Amino acid sequence: MSKPYNDYVEYLNKTICIPSVQYYQAIDMFAGCGGLSLGFESAGIKTIGYEMVGDCCDTYKKNLESECNQKVIDENTDFPYADIIIGGPPCQPFSRRGKQKGKNDARNGFPAFIEAVRRVRPKIWLCENVKGLPEQNAEYFQSVVKQFKELGYKVEYRIFQLVQYDVPQNRERLVIVGHQGWFDFPKPNDYKITAGEALGSMATEIPKNAAFLTPSMDEYIARYEAASKCKNPRDLHLDRPARTLTCRNLAGSTSDMHRIKLPDGRRRRITVREAARLQGFPDWFEFMGTEESQFTQIGNAVPPIFAYKLAKAVIHCLEGGHDGLQNVANN
Repeated sequence: MSKPYNDYVEYLNKTICIPSVQYYQAIDMFAGCGGLSLGFESAGIKTIGYEMVGDCCDTYKKNLESECNQKVIDENTDFPYADIIIGGPPCQPFSRRGKQKGKNDARNGFPAFIEAVRRVRPKIWLCENVKGLPEQNAEYFQSVVKQFKELGYKVEYRIFQLVQYDVPQNRERLVIVGHQGWFDFPKPNDYKITAGEALGSMATEIPKNAAFLTPSMDEYIARYEAASKCKNPRDLHLDRPARTLTCRNLAGSTSDMHRIKLPDGRRRRITVREAARLQGFPDWFEFMGTEESQFTQIGNAVPPIFAYKLAKAVIHCLEGGHDGLQNVANN
């Protein structure tokens, strides 16, 4: 199947936008800057965000027509009723790059998420996390699934390669869904969006206040890639999807930094707007806080274009089938 659009950026900006009418309400726990909420709102689901980081709340409120409550979420947090609970419990406890404390990590958000589901009793819930959770923390993961099942939900999960869902990067994530009937996960594309399609002319331009790598940084990169036997330089290749965006490689160490090699041979770090494009954010979305904070928000976010596809599947489930979904779209 060929791409259903000619211009990825135009498609992104038109698809990810807030409609005037919304049919359901969702609570977004650990909302971050609102990537998951943005996708759900674009599909017609009003969200209420809960997030402890101030810059993230400011970004959420700047762009979404919803409230975002700044607070630390725990098992005692009160929530209003909602049809849906969504969220991304902090993934650091289960990430391969972290200390892997798992369930013993104070940042583990699953107990709070489970308790919220128990209290609110939504019609459906959905959460996103690192792909390694079911295997690397198998015992804990199965205990989480068991607790959700004891609340009366059917639990399904799948590991997604987001490059198959209009996200121009190689990013793998786990999605867990709890429902009381049936659920169809969104179908993958048989095409991929390249970094060049996502960035367009920005990739070869020199933006204002461009952050160029110094000769010593270039030398460090060369030594690092030689020592690690890197087959392909870790510069951004415009003819393929980007590497996974993370907080670390957006604003972190030189060796792993997302950077573009210009025709004149110089390298520059990608900009916040370029990072947002690669993470599936529309151009109208504005991030708040310092540049480092903005990069962190993007690296932690659920790509909105992927969240939009998940939201459509949630609506499909709530409406009981394709005909119901079509009725919602036509009202």
